[in-house]
This record gives sequence, structure tokens and C-alpha cells, in this order.
Amino acid sequence: MESTFLGYGTFYLVRNNLSPVAKEIEGALHYNHSDIGDILAITAISYGLSKFLMGSVSDRCDARRFMTCGLLLTACCNFAFGTVANYSMHLALWSLNGFAQGMGWPPCGRSMGHWFSENERGLTFSIWNTSHNFGGGIAGYLATWAVAEYGGWQYAFYVPGAIATVGAIYLLLRLRDTPQSVGLPSIEEYRNDYPNSVGDLDSLERTLTAKELFFDKVLTNKLVWLLAIANFFAYITRYSMLDWGPTYLREVKGATLQQGGLAVLVNEFGGIPSTIFLGWVSDRIGGRRGMVAALCTIPIFAAFAVIMFTPKGYLWLDMAMLAVIGLFVYPLINLIVIAALDVASKKAIGTAAGFIGLFGYIGRTVQAKGFGWTTHHFSELYGQEAAWNIVLYAILASAVICGALLALTWNVRPKA
Repeated sequence: MESTFLGYGTFYLVRNNLSPVAKEIEGALHYNHSDIGDILAITAISYGLSKFLMGSVSDRCDARRFMTCGLLLTACCNFAFGTVANYSMHLALWSLNGFAQGMGWPPCGRSMGHWFSENERGLTFSIWNTSHNFGGGIAGYLATWAVAEYGGWQYAFYVPGAIATVGAIYLLLRLRDTPQSVGLPSIEEYRNDYPNSVGDLDSLERTLTAKELFFDKVLTNKLVWLLAIANFFAYITRYSMLDWGPTYLREVKGATLQQGGLAVLVNEFGGIPSTIFLGWVSDRIGGRRGMVAALCTIPIFAAFAVIMFTPKGYLWLDMAMLAVIGLFVYPLINLIVIAALDVASKKAIGTAAGFIGLFGYIGRTVQAKGFGWTTHHFSELYGQEAAWNIVLYAILASAVICGALLALTWNVRPKA
């Protein structure tokens, strides 16, 4: 729990550090919103593909070495990004960074699935899942602080890159793979959960083939597909404020550079207590993750609506609504993934989560590119505020669709 928590939080320091300083990069390198949108979009799709492909690889690899390698690669991408001032190179480097980032979640999912049992999964996965709230929240503020302190956008990548390098060394020293890799029994055997026979236990612990991982556990599972599509729309609501929130607040609501970075921190940290609490609640009501996740979309819709209709000069209210969004969007994302793991297998955790994540990051790609183009194109025709309102209507629609899809899984429980 400790090493995966701190390790995955560190991944976010070198992933969420571009958006808070996007305006500085635009000013220094003469990029526009559409250019930044392209970088965010190609990164999202490379991350989604990597999470799916690397998920299946991680299910068959040592989590310690796999995760260490991924964090070191993403640190190198950040150092390189800060040293160049060319759009094509930035596009390529942040795409490569996205692919390296795909090596973060799968080994964590593998470790959590092997070290904690199914009937405590809601709570333990939720505690671990708040690591990206800590990392993501600190990332925005750290990036803007580094720029303000050292006087250049490059430091938003140098400082997190240095921290990530230290984090990679930490993972190599602290993280362990499965209980069996250090001479302990499997979690099912230790807790005497299931199954009861030695033959069944051996079957449970058997490493699955690629065909079993992709086809038997994921691609032919209707519930996994339903959750994946819901995740597509959930990621639009999640990343809209992470990718574009600081820029929106600065252009429409009059926020400063560091207030924009603070907005990311408020959004991320807002989800920490609720993610843990609602994960615990889902355990207590028999693992009905879909029901809790569907209900989370209601306050998300309401908070985005308040932001949309709040006039300039009420930044405190916008910040409060960002906290509300964070309060419910992170439990929503967390419970979608846990629900997928419930209906798949601990031996296919990386593959199932990778497939769900692929759809999520396709959603992020759509919003990054689509919202970037929308704000750039319609601002010239109707003004900035009207252009951003089009974006907010799209986010509201996504929240509604996500909630409707998750309502179809209202009574689904873990297979065990």
C-alpha cells in the first residue's frame, strides 16, 4: 500500500504538470489553444493504448521492476520536454510520456489485487486510489510554483522530473510483487476466503495466457464493455477541469497563474475523503459499485451547472464547485474500475483496467482536442465566454450519459 501509493502519486507529478502552465508555454512559444489541445490529445491516446497493452504485460511481470522502469522513463521525457522549444518535438515527447505513464497503474492494480482480498477491495483500492489525488493536486501547484520561483516554463518539467527520478529509486528499494514472491501464501489461502480445495486454489493462482486475458476475461465480457463506455464519458467530466480548468478560470473568471494551479489542487484534494468513504460504502452494501457510481453523477452535473452560470467575481464559489466535482468524480472513476475488477479476475486486473482505461483516455482525447478546437474557433466568432459555455454544455451531457449507463449496473455485485 505504501510503495504503490507514493509511487503512483509521483507518476502524476510528471503527467499533470503541463496544463497549469499551458498559458505560459503559449506565450513563450507562440502556441494556441488548439496546439495545446493536440499535445494533450495525443498524450491521452498514447496513455490509453499503453495502459491497455502494458496492462496485459504487467499481469505477467514483476511489479517492482515494471513500475520502476515506467517512472524513470517518464522522468526522462519531462527533462527532454523542458530542453526543447519545438512543437513537433513537444508533440512526440509528450506522446512518449503518455506511453511511459501507462506503466504506472497496471503494476499497482496487480499488487493491490494480490495483497488484498475481494471483500475488502472497495476500501483498500479506494485508499490507494487517492494517491493520484495527492499527486495530481500537488502537480498543478508544484508546476506553477516552479515557474514562478525560477522564472521559466521549463522548470514545470525539470522539478517534477527530478522528484520522479528519486521516486523510481524508492520503488526499486521498497515495492514487492505478490505475497508468494516473498514466501507468503496467497491472500485467499491466508484469509481462507475461497475456494476450498487445493485444486481450485491452484487454478486461481495460475498465470493466464494472453488469449485468456484478452478474450475470456475482457473482450467477451458484456459488463466490462458497458463499464468501459461509461468510463469514456466519465473521463470527459474528469479531465475537462484538469486539462482546461486553469485556462478557463484565467480567461473567463479572472484567476491568476497560481490561482489556476490552486484550482487543480482543490479539484484533486476534494476527492480524497469521498473516494475512501464511498469505496467503503460499496463494500458494506454487498459490492454494488455501479449504484454508488451512478449516484455520484448527480452532484457532478449540478456543480458544473453552477460554474457555468456563476458570473465573474465569485471565484470562491467556482473553487467550491471544483471541490464538489472532485468530491464525486474521483469516487465515480474509482468505482467503475473496481466494478470491472469484480467481474473479471485478479489475474486479469491489469488487462481489465487497461481496457477500461483505454476507453477513458479516448474520452480524454476527444475532450482535449475537441475542447481546444472549440475554444480556439468559437472565441473568434462569439467571444471567449460563449465558446467556453459550449464546452460546459458538452460536459453536462457527458455526466448525464455516464449516469444513465451506470444505472444499468445498479444491482451488479462481485462474482465471488
